[in-house]
Amino acid sequence: MQDLYMLTLIENSPTFFIAFTFVLSLLVGSFLNVVIYRLPIMMKRGWEDEIFAFQNPDKEPPVRDTFNLIKPDSSCPKCQHKIRAWENIPVLSYLFLGGKCSNCKTSISMRYPSIELLTGLLSALVAWQLGYAPITLAFIFGTWLLVAMTFIDIDEMLLPDTLTLSFLWLGLVVTAIFQVEQLQDAVFGAAAGYLSLFIVYWAFKLATGKEGMGFGDFKLLAAIGVWVGWQHLPIVILLSSVVGAVVGIALMIVQRKGGSVAIPFGPYLAAAGFLTMLYGDDIATWYLKTLM
Repeated sequence: MQDLYMLTLIENSPTFFIAFTFVLSLLVGSFLNVVIYRLPIMMKRGWEDEIFAFQNPDKEPPVRDTFNLIKPDSSCPKCQHKIRAWENIPVLSYLFLGGKCSNCKTSISMRYPSIELLTGLLSALVAWQLGYAPITLAFIFGTWLLVAMTFIDIDEMLLPDTLTLSFLWLGLVVTAIFQVEQLQDAVFGAAAGYLSLFIVYWAFKLATGKEGMGFGDFKLLAAIGVWVGWQHLPIVILLSSVVGAVVGIALMIVQRKGGSVAIPFGPYLAAAGFLTMLYGDDIATWYLKTLM
């Protein structure tokens, strides 16, 4: 009975739905912190095992301790104190502990609660903008994927296929189920998104002999193209390019490294894609009115 009442409340009360989404997404944000840290390590271990198997076909790869998204349990990197349940409540535990490990008092990075809070706020924005509907749940899940991809790319200059392709296929399935009339736009959006950066990549490489971006960026823009359609891809490219250029120039000035500063492009694509997913029509209308 309580479950039925909860579902009815979520469906009929926009305020409760937004609040529920925010709290749930705080919890998801805590898990995303794990994904952001562990998934690149898991990938690197997999690559090392593949290289070992190729170079030593008759030998078994070295035995490693279990390391995945579940094990080992979260612990303090300095004293190895295992994080207890009450110490792992999103945002609140950080505030209660004063931003320090309860055992050794080592400072905990502000980044962890920041990612939790960002995930909650962005998801709540989706809930507020779209309202309660099955497609809203898909957009919220897509937001979680974008957050994970953003911070992995910031840390590692890497966009895992596990996430980019999940985002792409989720968009295609959602479009096929809830917006079938836009399925053609989504497919063309994926192709146009991938090819646009692919062409830029090769033009830059032929002109300079350097690689200007990674293939993960192509896949991410292809996935975003599924969600926004080919018509709104110029908005994504324009927004991400302008912000990326501003940040890149700022870093070159601050670090005094000239044009040798490498910056991940994925976070700018993700931010521009998120905004276009929610406000693409409004942005296009404003832009056209400004030009006219």
